[in-house]
Amino acid sequence: MQGTIKTNKVFTTSTLVKVGILGAIGYILMFISAPLPMLFPEFLKIDISDLTALLGGIALGPIAGLAIEFLKNLLQFSTGMSTTGGVGELANFLIGGSFVWTVSFIYAKKRDISGVVIGLISGIIVMTIVGCLANYFIILPFYSTIMPIEVVIGMGSAINPVIVDKITFVMWIIAPFNLLKAAIMSVLTLPIYKRTEKILNKVK
Repeated sequence: MQGTIKTNKVFTTSTLVKVGILGAIGYILMFISAPLPMLFPEFLKIDISDLTALLGGIALGPIAGLAIEFLKNLLQFSTGMSTTGGVGELANFLIGGSFVWTVSFIYAKKRDISGVVIGLISGIIVMTIVGCLANYFIILPFYSTIMPIEVVIGMGSAINPVIVDKITFVMWIIAPFNLLKAAIMSVLTLPIYKRTEKILNKVK
């Protein structure tokens, strides 16, 4: 079944309430994270906080999904939980938002199982690319003002000896990390997106 992009819903009171609730849940999920020390440096932790924005984007449209992504990061920053002066939150919005937008935009064009699968696969690719760019140009330069970039690269080298500079760190640490994170969210989304969509569209 084909569909149209739900851009108008984001301006309704009902949708704004849903965006607020999902954004708050996403903010809470940001506190639930797990490091994978055998695969990535300890400062990289897997969390599923983008899942609420993804499910909201699928149900309510890509603009709503981005609004949820923005809200959870705004809450993180405004409540004083940021440790990067907002840089981490900006990067999280760019990376997570690229995934949410891609999936929900494609699904809005093709509202069936093939649409969500194509969207998720495309989203994984886009998020991985955006994650690499955001880390190379935003996150790693910021952290180099706090910790020498050589130390960060050394953390990567301890896991994978082919990592010798910033570009190889991005290729062999950041890219696999975002690929794994996006894949986990995709696996979690598939069995619940349709039920969540029905619930969110049922509540007026």
